[in-house]
Amino acid sequence: MIPGGTSYSPRRDAAILIVDDAPASLSVLRKMMVEQGYHTYIATSGERAVQIAKRVHPDLILLDVVMPGMGGLETCRQLKANPLTQRIPIIFISARTETEDVVAGFDTGAVDYIGKPLRMAEVCARVRAQLQMRIDTETQQEQADRLRTIVNSMAEGLLVIEPDGRVQFTNPACDHYLGYREGELAGRTLFDLLNPLVAQEYLDYFARYAADPETAHSHGTREVIIRHKLGTSVCMDLTLTPMYSRQPLFIGLLHDITHHKMSEDALQRAAMVDPLTKIPNRRHFDTFLEKEWQRAMRSGAPLSLVVLDVDHFKLYNDTLGHAAGDICLQQVAQAINAHALRATDLAARYGGEEFVLLFAETDADSAHALAESIRTHVEALQLPHPRSITSAWITVSVGVATIYPHHMDNTESLFIAADQAMYEAKENGRNQVRATKTSNAPIDALTAMASH
Repeated sequence: MIPGGTSYSPRRDAAILIVDDAPASLSVLRKMMVEQGYHTYIATSGERAVQIAKRVHPDLILLDVVMPGMGGLETCRQLKANPLTQRIPIIFISARTETEDVVAGFDTGAVDYIGKPLRMAEVCARVRAQLQMRIDTETQQEQADRLRTIVNSMAEGLLVIEPDGRVQFTNPACDHYLGYREGELAGRTLFDLLNPLVAQEYLDYFARYAADPETAHSHGTREVIIRHKLGTSVCMDLTLTPMYSRQPLFIGLLHDITHHKMSEDALQRAAMVDPLTKIPNRRHFDTFLEKEWQRAMRSGAPLSLVVLDVDHFKLYNDTLGHAAGDICLQQVAQAINAHALRATDLAARYGGEEFVLLFAETDADSAHALAESIRTHVEALQLPHPRSITSAWITVSVGVATIYPHHMDNTESLFIAADQAMYEAKENGRNQVRATKTSNAPIDALTAMASH
């Protein structure tokens, strides 16, 4: 209970430093603070007050203004100038209550100014209020520090974006992902980072949100390509969320998916490659053939297909084993693949010991010459075939078909023609090239485009 009959629930772990050169005043203040449950420290000079404050870091200082030696104002200035004590709240206590005295006290950094003679109930109330404000301030500071630590420790990049598309803040992860130093991205716009069309989409969304937040649907997560400071591209997921504050702001979260995309691309490439021979597989070839077929229809250019089969390969496997057979197919595949030199050429393993090659913009004579070169190359590998009745070495039988595609044709007809030619090569002794010309005649590009 304090004078006036008002009861308090003191914060009993609070420490208060009382600074006064008058013993009577010091004694009264100390007695009252102890009754309120506070830990108290006393100093009778400004110099001593600075020393004690540095050592014990009190929660509050009650400081007399007029003292011999270093006065209260200078004591306050020194406390506020020292990083160890600058955040300790100071209440001045003085008989000097003129306006200029009070203003000087606040100007040096005091949080309150109490005039003498002291009304103890008022002193206790002001002390309690300042201690509560300190607790609130410290709590807010702790929350801010905790949030800052979380933001700075995040693996995801974080951007705070203003409605005009300018970057206000980035966290260390964002700076690291994009190659910038701390604070270097602040002030840059989305147009510095994103494709202009994508950046404009975000600005349009910001405008819709500003006009009517209730109807502006969340922009959600999307995959974007962001420009690195070095000019390279980084593939990331960007999640954008409005932040409710005094001004519209938007939080962008960046998740690096470059490794994921690389893995995804690698899986896609693996799905198009024959695992044994490491050349394109049937799936890849069929897709490529369809694309080149459509292009040939538009241009009127010839399209040639080479189909080949390893001669007596079952006998080879039965004699030398499947491991040797696998090695044989790998070497044959590399020899065949060496002849697909242009972007419009493709060699593939079509199944078992059967291989195919597509040559776009290649007429029948050129295709026949290429097929003969492939046959010769395989024979020149001189892979021994002990039980072959055709040659002492591994050989291939090759069929060639050439077509000038138009809308009345299909890829199946090209395959049938090439297969027929290959079987003719087998029936006539193997290790040779046979060609079958399709029934349609060459047509010029304009006719092909018109018919298409």
